[in-house]
Amino acid sequence: MGDFRSRIVARLGVLRILGRLYHARMTRLLVTLVACALLTTLGRAQPVFTGTEIFPPDEFAARRLKVMAQIGDAVAVLQGTTERPGEQAFRQNNQFFYLTGVVEPRAIAVIDGRTKKTAVFLLPYNERREQRMFGPGLHPGEEAARAAGVDAALPRDEFTKVVADLDREGRIIYTPFRPEVLGEASSSDPVALWRATKADPWDGRVSREEQFVQKLKAAAPRCELKDLDPIVDALRAIKSSREIAVIREATRIAGLGIIEAMRDAAPGMTEYELQADAEFVFKKFGAYGPSYFALIATGPNTFYSHYHRNTATLGDGDLVQFDYAPDYKYYQSDVTRVFPANGTFTARQREFYTIYLQLYRALMTSIRAHASARDIVADAVPKMDAILGAYRFTDAKIKAAAAAFVDRYRNSTASSLGHAVGMEVHDVTGGPHPTLEPGMVFTIEPAMQIPDEHLGLRLEDMILITESGYENLSAFVPVEIADIEKTMAEPGLGAAMHRRESQNP
Repeated sequence: MGDFRSRIVARLGVLRILGRLYHARMTRLLVTLVACALLTTLGRAQPVFTGTEIFPPDEFAARRLKVMAQIGDAVAVLQGTTERPGEQAFRQNNQFFYLTGVVEPRAIAVIDGRTKKTAVFLLPYNERREQRMFGPGLHPGEEAARAAGVDAALPRDEFTKVVADLDREGRIIYTPFRPEVLGEASSSDPVALWRATKADPWDGRVSREEQFVQKLKAAAPRCELKDLDPIVDALRAIKSSREIAVIREATRIAGLGIIEAMRDAAPGMTEYELQADAEFVFKKFGAYGPSYFALIATGPNTFYSHYHRNTATLGDGDLVQFDYAPDYKYYQSDVTRVFPANGTFTARQREFYTIYLQLYRALMTSIRAHASARDIVADAVPKMDAILGAYRFTDAKIKAAAAAFVDRYRNSTASSLGHAVGMEVHDVTGGPHPTLEPGMVFTIEPAMQIPDEHLGLRLEDMILITESGYENLSAFVPVEIADIEKTMAEPGLGAAMHRRESQNP
């Protein structure tokens, strides 16, 4: 009996242990199921593809506060771009992204200068779109508002009522008048496109922005409509520290792409093969795409500043001009380098390139904060004259080209040294600025040409104005002849590919 009782107690102990294990396992299972359910729910409500992956919400909120200070009692209304036709990646337009960071098709934002609040109006949740096709996104609700750092995320259908309320109050409405920019373009490009389209007797369409303005006027006839673009452009002209960090990385990627093209270049290759080297680097480091079409010119094609057919073959003895950069996290870069197709400069190319580089640097070393373009040029020209006087020319055509280069600056009345770079490769400037101020980013890209030979040279660097002067963000990209030739002697991506092909025939 004692043995039986002992066995029963032992079995009960085992059962208690098994029960505890089962309870623990079921508890873990329940926790896992609840967690999965929460993750599924959050996946539907929590945004994944938003600008907050690039900047925190307070960056966009600070920009909106500056807009509110400018518009006073008025409201600013912006529309995001549409979804793309076909299998094309979505990219928000620049003005909408700059103020909201919201990367959703057909979103609308209302920034109220009176209440100091911002609401975004979003398309409703689409299970097929988010669960089976594109992944989680933003849709109306508190989670979306918190994630985007705005006061409300409302159904897009409710925007009609908001416009009616604005009309009853007779509020001033600011909205962008200029056609949207979606990447691989600068604002002047869609402006020209839509002007031509509207004037085309066989087309006649107007831009989405013009259509939006017309609809706002019809829905809110008591409201005065004003152009928001000048206000936003002025803010975009001076880059924040976070913007500068993104532009710095975009420039690093651009430079690495150029370096890979240098390493790979050889007579017999095509211009587009060098383009492929850069595009590999762009994607390797997470670029959305290019900032602009690849400007890769060899031989006589170097004469054209925006040659982009990229089908010519590199000849032995040619110079190659390489101008290409990525569209990285909604910001651009713009860097140009020149190198010999065969990896070694000829004596004449050395003379041509060396005098150009010295004159180019005379301009660059004159750049300083709080100075006007004319002040900088006035400082640079005497340096250039001294360089011309001391340089040992052996070629009359190169000497004439260098003299013409300096005279263009001597006689220049231009109000800028080059073009601004930011969300667009030829970025908005917010109107003419009398002086260069910290936070401005721009390039200089003067060309020196021998017209009768259809030959040109053009370098380009990314310049950040600082309190102490400037920083050349692209200075690491080889520019000295010795550094270029050393880089070109290194194996490139093409060589690595050919090695793999020979190892795996």
